[in-house]
Amino acid sequence: MQNQEDGVEGSPWNNSSGCEEERKPREGKKSNVLALWGNERTMNLNPLILTNILSSHYFKVNLYELKTYHEVIDEIYYKVAHLEPWEKGSRKTAGQTGMCGGVSMFLSLRFMQVRGVGAGGIVSTAYCLLYKLFTLRLTRKQLNGLINHPDSPYIRALGFMYIRYTQPPADLFSWYDEYLDDEEEFDVKAGGGQMMKMGEILKQFLTKLEWFSTLFPRIPVPIQKELEQRLSERFPQQTINARNAKPPITLNNHGKYSSSRKDNGNSTARSQPRHISDSDAHWGEAESRTSQWRARSDEERRDSRDKHRDRDRERKRSRERDRSKDRDRGSSRVEETRKRDRHSRRTSRERSREKNRRHRSRKK
Repeated sequence: MQNQEDGVEGSPWNNSSGCEEERKPREGKKSNVLALWGNERTMNLNPLILTNILSSHYFKVNLYELKTYHEVIDEIYYKVAHLEPWEKGSRKTAGQTGMCGGVSMFLSLRFMQVRGVGAGGIVSTAYCLLYKLFTLRLTRKQLNGLINHPDSPYIRALGFMYIRYTQPPADLFSWYDEYLDDEEEFDVKAGGGQMMKMGEILKQFLTKLEWFSTLFPRIPVPIQKELEQRLSERFPQQTINARNAKPPITLNNHGKYSSSRKDNGNSTARSQPRHISDSDAHWGEAESRTSQWRARSDEERRDSRDKHRDRDRERKRSRERDRSKDRDRGSSRVEETRKRDRHSRRTSRERSREKNRRHRSRKK
């Protein structure tokens, strides 16, 4: 009976765990079947991440052998050491800093293309196991077992990420509510160096779209406002401090967002997206900050496009001038050649005439 309730066997796309009691919820009790929200095939993951998961050797070979819920939990315990979507050093991004990496998804990115590594980099063990949990179609009991697991904070964190990706936005606060004050601390960054408390991570899941170099599913505006209100009521001092520390964003004379630029006489350094820490942002500020960076990036892209267009026009004019010079040189060379030919023909006729005169004079 234990295997029927907790273990999930068979096809990875099976929509239930095989338990008849889960297929037919008992009356008067909350259903153990956990409904999914959004895309039931992609788990609402970024397409680039999902493609790399499905094509990775680790997911196709190693994780394919794991058939039960408990086997996947053991794999998380031994293999997961961070919560980033990509392994350290495997992905090259432009202008990415900490949690603001999601903004750079909208900018121009250069992806690696080498043998054995897909576009984007090497997808992390954490995200492969997260998607493996999704293929098992967890029950409510199993998901509660994940987020309350005593052995590893990474097991709990993957359970909370599963909720963020697969559960309806209106239910997120009810899932996270009793864990928002959780003081358990662990490292979330690939390669180490970024310790975070579980409660702070959950607050970020509720208020920000960005998670390192990817984005969570978007929360509808009315629900987002309700989440902000609940969090501000529960953590009023944090909200006040964050609002007082909020940096102003102003428009310059040209109607563009002002940005910090270093001017060394002739060169102007382009500003990069700034990491927004929890102390700098109040609840629900993620979307507004993201839209501001997008607007600024669009403005810079337009300026860059105009510069490239002017440069292309100048190159075309320069090529036209060079062609006209080449035509002039070619025509002058042809004319010189013709003159030489005429001169040579004239001298040859004069020589033949002179020869004829000498011949006649000898005969006389």
